[in-house]
Amino acid sequence: MIKTLDSESVLEVLKPVQDPELQKSLVALNMIRNVQVESGNVSFTLVLTTPACPLREFIVEDCEKAVRTLPGVENVDVEVTAEIPQQKALPDRTGIAGVKNILAVTSGKGGVGKSTVAVNIAVALAQTGAAVGLIDADIYGPNAPAMMGLSEANVTVRDQDGEQVLEPAFNHGVKMVSMGFLIDKDQPVVWRGPMLNGVIRQFLYQVQWGELDYLVVDMPPGTGDAQLTLAQAVPMAGAVIVTTPQAVALSDARRGLKMFEQLNVPILGLVENMSYFVPPDMPDKRYAIFGSDGGEKAAAELGVTLLGKVPLEMPVREGGDHGIPIVLSAPESAAAKALVEIAKQAAAKISVAALT
Repeated sequence: MIKTLDSESVLEVLKPVQDPELQKSLVALNMIRNVQVESGNVSFTLVLTTPACPLREFIVEDCEKAVRTLPGVENVDVEVTAEIPQQKALPDRTGIAGVKNILAVTSGKGGVGKSTVAVNIAVALAQTGAAVGLIDADIYGPNAPAMMGLSEANVTVRDQDGEQVLEPAFNHGVKMVSMGFLIDKDQPVVWRGPMLNGVIRQFLYQVQWGELDYLVVDMPPGTGDAQLTLAQAVPMAGAVIVTTPQAVALSDARRGLKMFEQLNVPILGLVENMSYFVPPDMPDKRYAIFGSDGGEKAAAELGVTLLGKVPLEMPVREGGDHGIPIVLSAPESAAAKALVEIAKQAAAKISVAALT
């Protein structure tokens, strides 16, 4: 029986407390640090694997409960920080200096809200305190600048060590590059595959990204050159597949998912966007315009996680048009809450993959 209240006894009672994702002791994982005991007051630092941890409150509560079982404890103070792990290197793919994890947001077809999901994931991660970048890799339809409030952004291209380097634009806590910064507003991009591949590699390796915890890549729809270039160039932490509940979108989403599996890119999960419509004048009503539960059924059949269902609400469109993503413009909306949870689930899965 533990009789003395000191740092060793605190660590001892915390040993059974596990990280729910890694299913290992917090103490064994060195996630409990700086334990101090003074006059019945216990304080320590809990170091999570991502500031976007979806189970943060539960872990803190479990720690507090464990420490309060010790005799003489009057107060427990838990400081929560995060150290995001680096994705594992691959011998045939070149990482980006300073970038820990690369996350692709993709879809099998256009029109399912992939860019909306990508932009809001990036901003949601930045809101947790993570350092985040965003590549708009949809070269033919670069819409992310407008959604990020960067339509009029001026980016700088400069020479560094004999090659051109692009300074990313910045807004809402996210660094960003896009083809939309390099062409006129109404100018079409009429390119064949090799040119597209070249600009994606430039966005990866010739941008001053600095230190990033997450680099989110908004992919073009389909299973073409852009997806192949990205998957073969860099070690990817995983892909999020975006679909709507309708059968046609789900069929294309399955193809996109299988393509990334064939390229040995982990599938973090499926997002069912436009899951249902919420009328602004009747917030208690839900209309399954594109069908219901399609994403849930597909995720179960494919053996992947359904990261979340995002409803179709007017603030989603309004936020995109005004350059303020819904996780900022209407954080209490059902869509914003769903997107924040999706970002947290994706970040948690990335950390688990890096540490196992």
